[in-house]
Amino acid sequence: MRWVTFDCFGTLVDWRHGIATAIDLILPGQGERLLGAYGRHELDVQTESPSLRYREVLAESLRRACAETGTALRPDDASVLAATLPYWPVFPEVRDELATLRAAGWRLALLTNCDRDLIAETRRRLETPFDAVVTAEDAGAYKPDDAHFRVFRESFEPERWVHVAQSYTHDMVPAHRLGIRRVWINRLAERPADPAVTQTELPDLRGLAATIAA
Repeated sequence: MRWVTFDCFGTLVDWRHGIATAIDLILPGQGERLLGAYGRHELDVQTESPSLRYREVLAESLRRACAETGTALRPDDASVLAATLPYWPVFPEVRDELATLRAAGWRLALLTNCDRDLIAETRRRLETPFDAVVTAEDAGAYKPDDAHFRVFRESFEPERWVHVAQSYTHDMVPAHRLGIRRVWINRLAERPADPAVTQTELPDLRGLAATIAA
């Protein structure tokens, strides 16, 4: 039972582009400016309210980002991120690399800070079938809590398991804490606080199948 688990947004789907573009729909030209504030507030909202549905996390995080930056937001526009999320773009190398992993006999799973209905819409864009999905609804918490990883381990008892993700905080830290092999997809060319936490690093998914095989 060989498994590769993935974070979805930021790793497979261009989360930053999706959020910035969605914000530009309601606040033209403000997407990139609000992106940093949004990211900080999302982690806070998830930590404060681990049972909150992800669509509400998206809305509340956007409200807080706008409040912090003094940007006026119409109340009914806060739902724009959840409304557009199913259309956020998949990174260009992702589909081929997922297909290569599957052809090599790996089972694939998503461990995502998302709602079941939203991730179902995104899965169709990934094209390669996934054998399992653990959402924040299933785990009852948001990463970087260990819950996603514990639910997956208890449900599938993987003999070999590699976790692949872009977020150092949300994914690399808990995977390291639990002793799970991991590959950091460092799309933003960040410097890790502790290089031992990330274990293996790639700039994107190209070559992932060969890296895992090695």
